[in-house]
Amino acid sequence: MPPKLPRPKLPGLVGGLGVTLRTMLKPAVTVQYPHEKEAPAPRARGVIALKEENCTVCMLCARQCPDWCIYIEGHKEQRPPRREGGRPRSVSVLDRFDIDYALCMYCGICVEVCPFDALFWSPEYEYSEFQIARLLHDKVKLGEWMETVPEPEPLEAGADVKGKR
Repeated sequence: MPPKLPRPKLPGLVGGLGVTLRTMLKPAVTVQYPHEKEAPAPRARGVIALKEENCTVCMLCARQCPDWCIYIEGHKEQRPPRREGGRPRSVSVLDRFDIDYALCMYCGICVEVCPFDALFWSPEYEYSEFQIARLLHDKVKLGEWMETVPEPEPLEAGADVKGKR
């Protein structure tokens, strides 16, 4: 098969009209966003969701965040002993967990370093605001996004399961 020869270049206006006519006959590939919505990829990174009952106020996520956009406050409470005759135990309780999405660069370090699986990626992407101050989301809003977090993919055959082996 002979090599394909390049198209001759047409000068100026004629060349521009040729490009216009060629592309005018092709279907549009643009999605008209507010009216048509594409489903995000299965494990897309949208916003960070919080599973509040797993958070132990260890502050690892806030300390590792390069943007310092995570704000955590908590206090200690005394709880009864786990078994009879034991000592009362001190438990950290989460008071405030805020993420400022105006500062966040969506690196995911906070999700990775959380040892208690309290932070997850949610595919939610529609959370824009007209005022930048409203991009500071509290634990209630972060908890609502937990409903949109997909189930984890099943383990591969032969993978080690925690506690087994």
